[in-house]
Amino acid sequence: MPARPRADRRPSASRTLGWLAAGLGTAGLLTGLVIAPPDALQGNAARLMYLHVPAAWVAYLAFAVVFVASAAHLRRQEPRFTAYARAAAEIGVVLTALTIAFGAVWGHLVWGTWWVWDPRLVSTAMLLVVYLGYLATRGLTGRDGATSRAASFVGVAGFALVPVVHFSVVWWRSVHQQATLLAPSTNPPIDAVMAAALTLSVAAFTAGAAWLFLRRVTTLRATSAVSALPPTVPADAANGSPR
Repeated sequence: MPARPRADRRPSASRTLGWLAAGLGTAGLLTGLVIAPPDALQGNAARLMYLHVPAAWVAYLAFAVVFVASAAHLRRQEPRFTAYARAAAEIGVVLTALTIAFGAVWGHLVWGTWWVWDPRLVSTAMLLVVYLGYLATRGLTGRDGATSRAASFVGVAGFALVPVVHFSVVWWRSVHQQATLLAPSTNPPIDAVMAAALTLSVAAFTAGAAWLFLRRVTTLRATSAVSALPPTVPADAANGSPR
């Protein structure tokens, strides 16, 4: 009996990631809304943390994938790396937009305003604009042309904004709260149950983003393969007969 082709395992992996994301998301939602206590200062408004923080963190991860894939494309000029970079950039842009949206609601509830000219907010908006520019440039590219290389340069250079966004609350005066994770302090300012809920939410966002990434890469590579095919010649033209 012949072995099953390896390609058949991809839908199973994608399906597994999808169910994993759904399970983790449900657990994170229940923990964040029901089990975790409200914040001592911000009350229930702080529960937006379980959406805002994971969206930001997974956007960082997506842009790290863009960085690695773009660098690999500049070195090896293989179309698969453009698919990886583009899929990750699309996910990162959506998550960055959600980060800004969730942050605006949170800010309105806590600060009484939707927007302030704060280093964290401004640098996050700049990050969104840079990767929107990356996607716009990538959308103009032909196959492995100069514009494609230019987009890859943007994908590499744009990642420099990620540490600026994260550490902006440390480097400059900011109304935004200090980092909850990867904070300079060895004792992050978060309750253990809240940390568990946040960890579940980050895991759910990560699994969901990975699921979307696999599906989008498959679509992009299939589209690229079809566009790379030579144009078909009508049968009557190939036989030399008039139409």
